[in-house]
Amino acid sequence: MVTQRFTVEFDRRTVGIAVRVPGGFIFYSSDDRFEAVDGQMFPRARAIERELRRVVKQGRPSGRGAEASPSLA
Repeated sequence: MVTQRFTVEFDRRTVGIAVRVPGGFIFYSSDDRFEAVDGQMFPRARAIERELRRVVKQGRPSGRGAEASPSLA
């Protein structure tokens, strides 16, 4: 069986991996900023991106724009 997995980058840094499972992706964080979403399942890779943006926005008063993007590992 082939496991599909992606590195997840945020603000040009690798912050974790996403592993395809039945029903979506599980995100495993390697960055303490995203510990709150570590182990959560998301229906699509784009949902991970939205959640990471939300987490950073809540933690940054300036609202600095950072990009999240899953990329094939």
